[in-house]
Amino acid sequence: MCLAVPARIIEINGDLAKVDFGSGVIRETNISLVDAKVGDYVLVHAGYAIQVLEKEEAEEILMLWKEILEAEEGKENNAP
Repeated sequence: MCLAVPARIIEINGDLAKVDFGSGVIRETNISLVDAKVGDYVLVHAGYAIQVLEKEEAEEILMLWKEILEAEEGKENNAP
């Protein structure tokens, strides 16, 4: 299964951008496949931005990821 995660572009240098996935996670991502600018949210898969997202859509996806991770964390904490 392949997953793509939203991130906000914080810096661009040619075809590479520093993106913020939230919670202090910043990575370098190739943005050559999309027309994006600093402040845009992009969907990142395997180190490439594959789609520009509206801010609201990105925030909704990030909220859902957070809920999933918190639920998984709760399962681990309740394991015998």
